[in-house]
Amino acid sequence: MAQAVRFYETGSPDVLRWEEVEVGAPGPGEVRIRHEAVGLNFADTYFRTGLYPAPLPASMGVEAAGVVEDIGPDVTDFRPGDRVTYTGSPLGAYSTERVMSAQHLLALPDAITFETAAAMTMRGLTTAYLLRRIHPLRSGDTVLLHAAAGGVGLIFTQWAKLLGVTVIGTVSSEEKAEIARMHGCDHVIIYTREDVASRVREITDGTGVPVVYDSIGKTTYRSSLDALARRGLLVCFGTASGPVPPIDAMELVVKGSLFVTRPALADYIADPAERAELAGELFDHVAAGRIGIGINQRYALADAAGAHHDLESGRSIGSSVFVL
Repeated sequence: MAQAVRFYETGSPDVLRWEEVEVGAPGPGEVRIRHEAVGLNFADTYFRTGLYPAPLPASMGVEAAGVVEDIGPDVTDFRPGDRVTYTGSPLGAYSTERVMSAQHLLALPDAITFETAAAMTMRGLTTAYLLRRIHPLRSGDTVLLHAAAGGVGLIFTQWAKLLGVTVIGTVSSEEKAEIARMHGCDHVIIYTREDVASRVREITDGTGVPVVYDSIGKTTYRSSLDALARRGLLVCFGTASGPVPPIDAMELVVKGSLFVTRPALADYIADPAERAELAGELFDHVAAGRIGIGINQRYALADAAGAHHDLESGRSIGSSVFVL
């Protein structure tokens, strides 16, 4: 029997249950995969709390890396023994093994470990679309990134440096500020003791930034708007502190004809060719050592509740994974 984390009601981390599950044979277009490492992402908490609805009872997790154990009919791109990683598939990654559609899998280069893949497939692809698809960034541009010491933040700052983009990052503590600087963040704002928008204006000689990348949401939305340059773009790609308040279109006019977008990774990897292109660029950077993936927290899958408590408390730094 395989084991998996499931929940029968939405709520706190304590609703998560570690239990035995039966994994059948793969059907047409499916594979059975044995997980070696599983990603822990803040988006997982959205399903657990009900912010992202899922039929109950539900499995947990959308990111993992492992080995293909068996393939069903019509699977031509993979075979048993292949190393793979995935993200964005139906819930169920918090498990020792599972059956899933082969269309979600990405071939994992030998130079990238399973733990590294589980720590960066979702975060790395998120960074890829933020930097390579959302806005035509040019070398010399300056942007604001909230949660600069988070899993996405540490990949983002390294990749931005490769593109010649200056990053102003926000963090909650001096410890996180130092980590952000070590990963290439050019200016760090400790938002617990500094006014973010004022510091951004100071750093940019009063102009503001053309793009703000905001994964926090409710508590940062206002400062994000105030930090934008005329005709700037606010990218709301997460809601760690709660949903973004309703947008007042007239306020966008008053603050300089601003733009706001709320993207989702799924819409940037839905096309197989685009997903392969983004993943290829990400994997090349990581395999070559141009982007480092630090894993700062490791958990057993059976301790998923404890991992979620740590994640929501803000104690986590960088990427976290479950090891099997």
